[in-house]
Amino acid sequence: MKRAFKTEMAVFVLVFLFVTYLYPQSTAGSELNLGVEAYKKARYEEAIQHFEKAVTLAPENGVAHMYLATTYSQRYIPGEETPENSRFAEQAIEHYQHALNSDVVPSAKINSTKGIASLYLSMKKFDDSKKYNRMASDLDPKDAEPYYSIGVIDWTQSYQPRMEERAKLGLKPEETLNPKNREQKKVCDELKAKNMPTIEEGIESLNKAIQLRPDYDDAMAYMNLMYREKADLECDDLAARQQDLKTADQWVDKTLGFKKAKAEKDAQPDAKQ
Repeated sequence: MKRAFKTEMAVFVLVFLFVTYLYPQSTAGSELNLGVEAYKKARYEEAIQHFEKAVTLAPENGVAHMYLATTYSQRYIPGEETPENSRFAEQAIEHYQHALNSDVVPSAKINSTKGIASLYLSMKKFDDSKKYNRMASDLDPKDAEPYYSIGVIDWTQSYQPRMEERAKLGLKPEETLNPKNREQKKVCDELKAKNMPTIEEGIESLNKAIQLRPDYDDAMAYMNLMYREKADLECDDLAARQQDLKTADQWVDKTLGFKKAKAEKDAQPDAKQ
């Protein structure tokens, strides 16, 4: 039995060596290629397996980490509060960080930074998202998107607490905070102290986005919303409130104008046809 076992083991070793010779061990590059092919076909689990192998074979390969992070972020579903879903986001952020800390090309660093910012935004970790959007702006000052994202976050951070306080007061949507009402005046003063710096930052960020991309109609739409936030906190200054609302209306007109122009342009037949 022992002799037979030794013979079988010898045959197994020979077969193993022969197969290894014909089919050499996969490399990080080949695993990356296989992962990209799987990703293109939306086979994300398969892509993750290949990218994980690539990272294992080449831990310092920033591109492998970035691909893996991108695939994990595809698996993440915003708003789904489950441990598994949270892990997808956390793993994506972890591998984006690896890419940032590696020697990848500048465009990969920018994409990784924006990827982290986007994930934190979806997870409603707004301050973290703003931090990485600012990093993205530092890496590419001509990119309008990070400024726009910061503006959206600033509006969210000012709108939500204001609406919560209005609900507590039982105010209707068309009603404004009344400075002659002691309770409403107190709420207005507190919100103004808390939210006005955020509103001003949001307006500044959205202005930068529009300066970089003059037809950025989404940023214009949020400028309208931001000035309406500002107007609602001008409780004891009617003139300032009216001016803010006028500015908000002007941004509505600009937004509609650019959207109409885009729609007309898209409707035109291609000159090359």
